[in-house]
Amino acid sequence: MIAEKFKLFSFSGKMKVMHLSWMAFFITFVVWFNAAPLVSVIADSLGLTTAQIKTLLILNVALTIPARIIIGMVTDKYGPRITYSALLAICSIPCFMFAVADSFEQLALARFLIGFIGAGFVIGIRMVSEWFPAKELGTAEGIYGGWGNFGSAAAAFSLPAIALAFGGPDGWRYAIGLTGLMSLAFAFVYYFNVTDTPKGSTYFKPKKGGGLEVTSKSDLVLLIVMKVPMYATLALLGWKLSPAGVSMFTQDATNLIYAGLLFVFLIDFYQTYQVNKHLFSVEVPEFERYEFKQVAVLNVLYFTTFGSELAVVSMLPLFFAETFALGMAQAGMVASSYAFMNLMSRPGGGWLSDRFGRKTTLLILTAGLAIGYLSVAQIDSSWSLPLAVVVVMACSFFVQGGEGAVFAAVPLIKRRLTGQIAGMTGAYGNVGAVFFLTVYSMVSTQTFFYVIAVSAVFGFITLFFMNEPKGHIAEVNEDGEVTLISVS
Repeated sequence: MIAEKFKLFSFSGKMKVMHLSWMAFFITFVVWFNAAPLVSVIADSLGLTTAQIKTLLILNVALTIPARIIIGMVTDKYGPRITYSALLAICSIPCFMFAVADSFEQLALARFLIGFIGAGFVIGIRMVSEWFPAKELGTAEGIYGGWGNFGSAAAAFSLPAIALAFGGPDGWRYAIGLTGLMSLAFAFVYYFNVTDTPKGSTYFKPKKGGGLEVTSKSDLVLLIVMKVPMYATLALLGWKLSPAGVSMFTQDATNLIYAGLLFVFLIDFYQTYQVNKHLFSVEVPEFERYEFKQVAVLNVLYFTTFGSELAVVSMLPLFFAETFALGMAQAGMVASSYAFMNLMSRPGGGWLSDRFGRKTTLLILTAGLAIGYLSVAQIDSSWSLPLAVVVVMACSFFVQGGEGAVFAAVPLIKRRLTGQIAGMTGAYGNVGAVFFLTVYSMVSTQTFFYVIAVSAVFGFITLFFMNEPKGHIAEVNEDGEVTLISVS
């Protein structure tokens, strides 16, 4: 089955699995971003303040960072079919909670829990990697990521119209509730129509649960170092909700959050050590090793690519409105050109990666990304609007193409750990978004774009530490049989 040709519009075999997976991802993003286009109507309906609206938007991303790590572990252990189906079904519950909420507190709790659905992306990365050979993997993962990611744009365009169609002050409730119903229904569609692997293939699971396995002591140190920014970002979100930010929490409550994060980090540290303590007494066989620096480099690149995309999509409508004196509706339509590029750019980045190599493609796209943001930083009111749109779209090609190229490489590192590696890399995208949006709140727009460009240059430098995936990776099943999986 895996040897069949790559026929994009086929709906059988591996192509059926890919299409159903991007549809599942598409729905998770519709649900995750279902409040953003309706926020003004929700605010009017329940009398929310500007600070409360900002709080809801922060809460929307707060849980996604740890969720992607957790879902990565669950996917590797139980398989993507069960995990995706369960996530879609369970996350419909906070979606329904949000639709019937009558107070800010109820909205806030539901929005916080809905953030978990943002981890769905990780599951499909493992599923697609099981069904496609290395030479097609970049293209398949790119289509999965690009077409699924379009769910946020689809929500922005369709949900206001759906709310208007229902009409009345509760139109937004029906629109939000409909996305929850869609998520619940597709959970059953996915469960009954896919399998974790093609017939006759083995689904390799981690040898130990509770933490990511590494294969050397130096990699263990690097893994722990790479965990720190994720906890720091959650602490930053806590600070944003404190009296120094939007004052949702008291200072005592905020201090409790900091203490809780430190406690969880220590548990995480202990669990990671327990999973890998054998490294201090036994050497891992050469054929089973992988280099964690590969993961670290991809984390840094996704921090810049997807992190900057989430941040720029959030501020671009206002940037166009202020720079070119546009109405918010016009500015929103113009700014959507950035997100629309996902349909082609992310699959394009994956395709280029399949054709020209993982490392070479990432070097070219990351360099283009840095130049792109340096160019966008130059846009001011003296530019013509069409030229500004062209420059922004060109920049977005390198951003989203880079995302596709990152996840063309992720599944080629260690098959049985693909969910966890994808989870960590995906989480770094959210870390980047929170970092860049925090920078945006403190500096001028031009400086904001310069900061992203500098992070791209840093990512470009780290790429020289990455090795091009080649040959085979070895996996051992429960019976001790070794399987070689081609990665080139």
